[in-house]
Amino acid sequence: MGQALWRLPPRQQQQLQEELADRLADQGGGGRPEQGRDGGPQRRAPQHCYGPDIYHLLRTRMGGKEHHGFIDLEMLPPELGITILSYLNATDLCLAGCVWQDLGNDEYLWQGLCKSTWGHCSIYNRRLPAGFSYRRLYLQLDEGSLTFNANPQEGISYFMSKGILVDHPTELAKFIFYTRRLNWKMLRIYLDERRDVLDELVTLHNFSNQFLPNALRDFFRHIHAPEERGEYLETLITKFSHRFCTCNPGLVRELGLSPG
Repeated sequence: MGQALWRLPPRQQQQLQEELADRLADQGGGGRPEQGRDGGPQRRAPQHCYGPDIYHLLRTRMGGKEHHGFIDLEMLPPELGITILSYLNATDLCLAGCVWQDLGNDEYLWQGLCKSTWGHCSIYNRRLPAGFSYRRLYLQLDEGSLTFNANPQEGISYFMSKGILVDHPTELAKFIFYTRRLNWKMLRIYLDERRDVLDELVTLHNFSNQFLPNALRDFFRHIHAPEERGEYLETLITKFSHRFCTCNPGLVRELGLSPG
């Protein structure tokens, strides 16, 4: 399931609950406020707000009638509808869009799904053209990832043809570093062929003040080691060693090590 990306601010939640309480009081009390000890209108004690009561809100909007069954999201404020749908993954959001088309196709929801799944794309930093759709971008990113997992070169070419990535080692390394949708075996083949991208990918790791075994695990979690010993494995170990020393210069001086 996706992460919830939007929340109503606490102040807005409190205002919404107070407004709801006033409406319910007017409906239930016949419009006559209760009197306090001094004969004036009794003031309600402040209530802790943990979020608006959706069922009471629906009842208020429906004129006090009881609501049974599943909540119709179109009867809720758009902020609440978007908050609920932000818990869905892409497949479930597409299904929800068949029922609530406006909410299911909301650009903020699809933007959140794109950036939470593929953390970096070159297109994120460009001025988006008129008619741009994050929903369409998500489908292209998903298609490109599937293509990469079958043939890395064709996958990268697909991303470039759609304007999602630019052919620059830094951009390609960031794209690889911030996504987990790429098959590690195909990624290993691609990095073995593109050593310039591998160099940039290594520099994205920050091993400052890390325990050496933990840093090594983190390194091979992003850059998978080959199954057999050879030149590529030696290259990875050498690049890791240089990067670890660069991130921990104090430790290098203390131990009298040479980063080279």
